[in-house]
Amino acid sequence: MPSREKILVALSGGVDSSVAALLLKQQGYDVTGAYMKNWINEDNIIGDCPWQQDIVDARAVAERIGIDFHVVNLMQDYRERVVAYLLDGYARGLTPNPDVMCNREVKFGVFLAWARDHGFSAVATGHYAQRIEGRDGRPARPGVAFDSAPADGDGRAGRPSLPCFELLEGADKNKDQSYFLALLNQEQIRAARFPIGHLAKPELRRIAREAGLATADKKDSQGICFIGEVKMQDFLRTYVPDSPGPIVRASDGVELGRHRGLHFYTLGQRRGIGVPSNTDHENYVVVGKRASDRALLVAFDHPDAPGLFQREVRVHNLSWTGLPISHSTALEGRVRYRDPRVPLEFIPEGGGTALIRFHSPQRALASGQILALYDGERLLGGGIYL
Repeated sequence: MPSREKILVALSGGVDSSVAALLLKQQGYDVTGAYMKNWINEDNIIGDCPWQQDIVDARAVAERIGIDFHVVNLMQDYRERVVAYLLDGYARGLTPNPDVMCNREVKFGVFLAWARDHGFSAVATGHYAQRIEGRDGRPARPGVAFDSAPADGDGRAGRPSLPCFELLEGADKNKDQSYFLALLNQEQIRAARFPIGHLAKPELRRIAREAGLATADKKDSQGICFIGEVKMQDFLRTYVPDSPGPIVRASDGVELGRHRGLHFYTLGQRRGIGVPSNTDHENYVVVGKRASDRALLVAFDHPDAPGLFQREVRVHNLSWTGLPISHSTALEGRVRYRDPRVPLEFIPEGGGTALIRFHSPQRALASGQILALYDGERLLGGGIYL
């Protein structure tokens, strides 16, 4: 029987976090639920922002399980740490990932700080990921390590070393969310709990139904992290002014049309460009953005389209779940959330940057996106495409 560790569960109003709270309660932990109130759509963006219903559902789950429930207002922090990052990135022609940043800055940032201030030792979420302790207190894979015991000024041993924890992909590979945890550090992972990481989604819903949870058959959210069913274009249209420019064919510089702003497009985008296909019904794809004249660069969607496929790319702002990798190492990477892991060579260059050399060219690696680094199913960390 585990000790009565106090765990705060981030109840989002969805079925995944509901079952996470249920399992922890059944395992004997001292569990409390909390809804992070991060966004209420004050600016009336087109789309569904169901925060009020989510609170109702989260509260109903807490009552059914028999745990206390709080609403934690993090709206200001969310605007400063996630929304500002998102809007600034798109305004500069990047493709940011608000879900990854929300995990690092909010769920396991200010929310974790709130939890600790209120006597909790850990925060649990409904992520499909698995957390395990390093074997025998030693790193099990490259880049994963525990805190060593530092020496005092007189050479005596310092504080005892803390256990190392590794992150693994979720057991349900169709739902695995380890990618979104790529920028967490060891301190955050040590305080994180992922109670449903070993479950498949159908089994999770079965558990929720048998427990009579109000969220058992609730549809999964597909929108922006904590904002809801809002299209990114509608969100950007509200906050980023239009900045028109030409749509230019990359091969010969011919102007094919005009666009409303580079922030509405991302590398590899096929639909909604506003340029018709040619007589052979070949469609254009976005292959780049040119800041000097705000040009959107397009080409026919062929494997040899200029700039569309890359074998080498640089990443910066590297973050590690354990010790950094300091030498050239064969790893795997997930270039986007839904993409499979692919083999690569990681070549550190110092200053939190590295050259990534893929074994095979990768499609549409947009600046600002996240590359998650793995050794097998173990998540080692991640970086941001330059």
